[in-house]
Amino acid sequence: MDSNPEASARKARPLRPAFVLAMLLAVYTFNFIDRQILGILAGPIKAELKLTDTQLGALGGFAFALLYSTMGLPLAWLGDRKGRTPVIAASLAVWSGFTALCGMVSGFGAMFLCRLGVGVGEAGGVAPSYALISDCFPPHRRARALAIYSLGIPLGSAAGILLGGYVAAAVNWRAAFLSVGLAGLVFTPLFAWLVRDPQRPTASQAPALRDVLVILAAKRSFWLLSFGAASSSMMGYGMAFWLPSLMRRSFGLGLVETSQFFGLLLLIGGTAGVLAGGVLADWLGGRNKAAFAWLPAFAYLIGVPLFVGGLYSGSGGAAFWWFLLPQALVYLWLAPVITAVQHLVPAPMRGTASASFLLINNLIGVGLGSLSIGKLSDLLTPTFGNDALRHAILAGLGFYLLAAVLMLAGGRYLAREWMD
Repeated sequence: MDSNPEASARKARPLRPAFVLAMLLAVYTFNFIDRQILGILAGPIKAELKLTDTQLGALGGFAFALLYSTMGLPLAWLGDRKGRTPVIAASLAVWSGFTALCGMVSGFGAMFLCRLGVGVGEAGGVAPSYALISDCFPPHRRARALAIYSLGIPLGSAAGILLGGYVAAAVNWRAAFLSVGLAGLVFTPLFAWLVRDPQRPTASQAPALRDVLVILAAKRSFWLLSFGAASSSMMGYGMAFWLPSLMRRSFGLGLVETSQFFGLLLLIGGTAGVLAGGVLADWLGGRNKAAFAWLPAFAYLIGVPLFVGGLYSGSGGAAFWWFLLPQALVYLWLAPVITAVQHLVPAPMRGTASASFLLINNLIGVGLGSLSIGKLSDLLTPTFGNDALRHAILAGLGFYLLAAVLMLAGGRYLAREWMD
């Protein structure tokens, strides 16, 4: 007879996958609000703190990615062993607190340290969430569930862009950081109270970190998908950070106009692309596992020439319509590739496997994307002036083509390395 009937009742209570997914989506939305708000505020921050484009690129990428990438693996491993929900809740509190502190800095050094703190916090949010969703949903619904979770990227990015632009215009850029950081801190205890893991792993059930890494090291599809995603993310995060500045410098849009332009682009194009990726992956992947990699590869190949058309269009209005479809296409990879990574290892290893994937994706993509475009823009400025950023972004589109090649190659190995 169970000596603790209340605990037994809680354990027997059926998990509500839709509710868990909704709460995780809310956390992921905060993740990208805090991550992307820096892009729309780059102009006023640069002016007040007297920064170069290279320094801005470091704040948008390297400062965030340095600890975000490296801390993700031990935090995901901790989630696999001790429970994913506590790690996610603690991470939300940390990154929200450091986002609020970004509004109080007085120079590049302090801002760099605060962005490091945001990266440390967000390191513990994503990989445990992938694993928790995979535990809650059956394989035939997994890509769609992960697509809904991944809506946090366009929704959070759009909210950060729009909220940041309006608050900065009405008050200042510091108030924008403070408001979104404090909102995350308020949400943290609610998430921790309402969300529970479907099953809390014990130390004896949890795999050793070395065991996970040995399995992944032998899977060619893991490496090809990881480096393909990293190549895509170099341009994806670079574009997300620098496109608002491009619209102001080369197309003459104001701060609020830019926030509306990019916010709507992310909201419409990004949302459509993420959802389409989940639906198509579940449909096509049921017939051929290679589709989880080939689907994003073809999306990149179609999207690149459309981005070029937008970069060299004559007005902000024309650029919006040129960018809308490719913005959807380059978000298509999220659900298929993330789902594929979940199926390369046994279920108890999913969090650590996801963090290993994110380590490669984010260290290269987030860490180098905005920084490399910013550095190239500085190098081209003596020749092209305000149009230097336009040419730097054009050069970066080559990373989408590299991503397509790597994804096409990765698809060849997925079927034989897939684990149900």
